[in-house]
Amino acid sequence: MNALIIEDEKLVALELASSIAEVDPALNIIGTVGSVKTAIRWFSENAEPDIIFADVQLSDGVSFRIFEQFTLSCPIIFTTAYNEYAIQAFKVNGIDYLLKPVDWDELKQAISKAQSVIKAKSNQAFDVQKLLDSLNMPITAKTTYKEHFLGNARNSWVPIRVADIAYFTRDQLNFMVTNGNERYIVDYDTLDEIEELLDPNQFYRANRHCIVNINAVQSVKGLANLKLSVRLKSPNHQFDIEISRDKAPSFKKWLEK
Repeated sequence: MNALIIEDEKLVALELASSIAEVDPALNIIGTVGSVKTAIRWFSENAEPDIIFADVQLSDGVSFRIFEQFTLSCPIIFTTAYNEYAIQAFKVNGIDYLLKPVDWDELKQAISKAQSVIKAKSNQAFDVQKLLDSLNMPITAKTTYKEHFLGNARNSWVPIRVADIAYFTRDQLNFMVTNGNERYIVDYDTLDEIEELLDPNQFYRANRHCIVNINAVQSVKGLANLKLSVRLKSPNHQFDIEISRDKAPSFKKWLEK
């Protein structure tokens, strides 16, 4: 069987290819592409592989954009630190979402699942669009994002422009904090709901308790444990945001867009 790796970090791609060879020596890596643009060109010029190993966050966008261009029947194993809420959505479709650094046993299990899908393909085609739907990411339909949120302060509702929001945070209730350090309650049950309404190029889910606006970031400091500490611009500079070791690479890519 032939496999394609979609990964923009060369060392990570090499390590993944080595792990795949250990798990299943019969699985042939026919190529590695490192961006949405090159992946689209690759699929335009080559036959569909049997399995795809894909990072979500690439240097020029999310890999889901690739699947807008092509209707693929092969199973996809995502290997990334991107958005943990998607993990269960992938599992109900029999395809794994492996968090970096990829665990060898989890990779072996994911490949086994993918091979089962391939064997069953003669009876029922593997529906990639169903995967996207299960993620609540109808990419072709979702082209606009919220421009305002209603904030509640002292029982008064105030419309706040999204561009004026420095970050969202969770502390029993969901709050949004403006660039001027004004704090408002937001009437949503979870930060996941809020995240889906925001442009991912402008806002990043830093951790379970915070979504940050790129325009609010003053500086980023590396910590000894490979975590990151994000300092916001004044007057929000006293609210530091911690980025985990696993999410640090995708956060850096987001800052460079």
